[in-house]
Amino acid sequence: MFLATLLISGSAWLVPAAGLLAVALLVVFRAYRHAPADGAVRAACLGLKLLGILALAACLLEPLWSGQRARPGANFFAIAADNSQGMQIKDRGETRSRGERLRATLTDDRAGWQARLDENFQVRRYLFDSRLQSTKDFSELLFDGRASSIGAALRTLAERYRGQPLAGVLLFTDGNATDLAATPDLAGLPPIYPVVVGGDAPIKDIAVHQVTASQTAFEDAPVSIQADVVTAGYSGASIVAQLFDAGQVSRPSRATNEVPPAAAAPPKIIAEQTLKAARDGEVLPFRFQMRPEKGGVLFYRLQVSARNELEQFARPETTTEATLANNSRVLVVDRGQGPYRVLYVAGRPNWEFKFLRRALEEDAQVQLVGLIRVARAEPKFTFRGRAGESSNPLFRGFSNQSREEIERYDQPVLVRLNTRDEFELRGGFPKTAEDLYAYHAVILDDLEAAFFTSDQMTLLQKFVSERGGGFLMLGGAESFQQGGFHRTPIGDLLPVYLDQPAGRPPPGELRLALTREGWLQPWARLRNNESDEQARLTAVPPFGVLNHVHGVKPGASVIATVADGRANQYPAVVVQRFGNGRAAALTIGDLWHWGLHDEDNHRDMDKAWRQLVRWLVADVPRRVELQAEQRRGDPNQPVLLQVRVRDQKFQPLDNAAVSVTVQPVGPASRPTASATNALSDAGVSPAPRSIRLTAEPSLAEPGLYQATYVPRDTGGYHAEAVVTNNVGAEAGRAETGWTTDLAAEEFRSLKPSRALLEAIAQKTGGEIIAANKLEEFAKSLPHRQVPITENWSYPLWHQASVFIFALACFLAEWGLRRWKGLA
Repeated sequence: MFLATLLISGSAWLVPAAGLLAVALLVVFRAYRHAPADGAVRAACLGLKLLGILALAACLLEPLWSGQRARPGANFFAIAADNSQGMQIKDRGETRSRGERLRATLTDDRAGWQARLDENFQVRRYLFDSRLQSTKDFSELLFDGRASSIGAALRTLAERYRGQPLAGVLLFTDGNATDLAATPDLAGLPPIYPVVVGGDAPIKDIAVHQVTASQTAFEDAPVSIQADVVTAGYSGASIVAQLFDAGQVSRPSRATNEVPPAAAAPPKIIAEQTLKAARDGEVLPFRFQMRPEKGGVLFYRLQVSARNELEQFARPETTTEATLANNSRVLVVDRGQGPYRVLYVAGRPNWEFKFLRRALEEDAQVQLVGLIRVARAEPKFTFRGRAGESSNPLFRGFSNQSREEIERYDQPVLVRLNTRDEFELRGGFPKTAEDLYAYHAVILDDLEAAFFTSDQMTLLQKFVSERGGGFLMLGGAESFQQGGFHRTPIGDLLPVYLDQPAGRPPPGELRLALTREGWLQPWARLRNNESDEQARLTAVPPFGVLNHVHGVKPGASVIATVADGRANQYPAVVVQRFGNGRAAALTIGDLWHWGLHDEDNHRDMDKAWRQLVRWLVADVPRRVELQAEQRRGDPNQPVLLQVRVRDQKFQPLDNAAVSVTVQPVGPASRPTASATNALSDAGVSPAPRSIRLTAEPSLAEPGLYQATYVPRDTGGYHAEAVVTNNVGAEAGRAETGWTTDLAAEEFRSLKPSRALLEAIAQKTGGEIIAANKLEEFAKSLPHRQVPITENWSYPLWHQASVFIFALACFLAEWGLRRWKGLA
């Protein structure tokens, strides 16, 4: 603060005043020297008279009281109020929220501190949440902002008033910044005067801190949801976590692009779990496992509460918690966009295909296409049964076969099963990338290398390494080394070496067992716990056929082994990453024996086939892929939608047009009041409004198209990308989903961050101001350090108080003398 100084303007009267004072002192001293009174009374009377004479003598010097103060109207002063959702918190013992108390402080007409500030400064008023915005009288305080961007608000003020006389900033907030991990850059800012909104007393609250959803190929638990919940003030209470269906996506009509309204339905409880809160601050781990009945992108809502307070969600005004904004969380589960097409190629009809096909019929996400050779190619010189007959006698009598489909003597006889149309696989195993890359995985069974041309084997290797497909070779008489795959492109992508084995496994029973790596892979297990899985492995019947391999390649993982009667172990299931895809080897040649033992083993074998194939196609990319990348650092939490587009050869497609339709799901939907009333009258609930975006090509990556979406509400969002090629034909579609919790950071801490605000005030030269001291602060602010000041002064000798003081001293001295009988 500025300090006033005392100036002497009548210096010419210094000598006369000093002489007069000396004479007066001498006279008074002589008068009281022989006065008939004790020393204390004489000293008091002498002092009072001297003070009065001294005050009068000082007036001869014309003293001036001088200092500096803020020039009225020359400086700016900013008042910034937090408008985020965090201000909805109720402190313990309070009937009003922090926001309601803040609004009362800023809009109370009886409080004169703002009027006093207006007298001396050009006051500018602002609200801030995710951004800073001006206000006239704080009537726009709704406390619905998605973030408390304190750092961004201060930086905006520094830039806005750069080069202008900003005297300070009065900052009303609880200090829980969502954009700061430490003290921000405060360069160029004036003194900051934080007003801490909220109390430090413990509060009562239940909060969902973190939720994760994971998927596995494990059939009994394909989706696992984990939620960490923290409580305060609920020691000993039963905490309930409920998982609801958040609603399905109402996809727009392709003709009108309008979303049809969905019929109103109450939320369905999927699962419920109860845990007891032992003490405050303890993390309660809720775990859910479920198997959704539907595929695609699904949304769920997790809600936590004390068991005796479940009705508070229907009547929020009755809650005793600090806030209900952190009691629920929306999560998304992507169940895939099948069907995934798997090409099965076999050298002869066998039992393996029968069981594999029957197992995958129960999986709607997988479509198995078969190409089975029923007869090998015969030499061209083989005698033909009839004169002029060029077709294979196996097809004789089938008059409905076209001439192009009739196999010749020098070609193998192939049977196509479950093809998409009559043209698929007509020429046998695919010869072009366009045909082969239409599949997600390829399974070879009991088929020798001579069946393929060198180009087809190279193409199959690229199918795995470049396209990212899955590959599995099954055991058989003509598989692996016995099939001549050594030193071929197919042999190179296998996870095992196909050199001549050092020895053959002895004939006899081979028992299956999981390795340590196999126990860690959910798709390799068929039971929920280790004891049941061990019992299941013991019940698996022994096998008798095994393709012996020379060894396992570096980087490959052995998932299962078989052991003979001498306890010698041999790899049975080996997997590895190969380029962008996966490759696996199943060396057991009679796996179908597993399903002939009993009904339980038959179900286990079907389940094992499904889980193995799911793992094989789990990460296979599609021609069109849509990803949502959330930018957490930005207070608006924008989502970058990335669409990667490839042609039929899986090369980047640059000349495409990409549109992305984004639609809120569940709680994120907030239609207008008129629309809500109209739909309510019709007996249906309003559907969320969708937004169509145009994705622009990226300059950093070919075939990549990007668009940015800024969510407005907390909840789930579904996005669908539609790609059209240069002639206007649809090239593919993709969908994804994500959830946005705009209040997650806002409610991470419910206590005011006083330490952060004190650090900001200290580094800028300000101080913490109590809410009940605003009047004093407004009065003292003009006398603090400000950019533009003016000098002030007034003469002390011209003040009546000086003469009143002198007169009071003389009267007191006279009264004291009369009281003591000296006069």
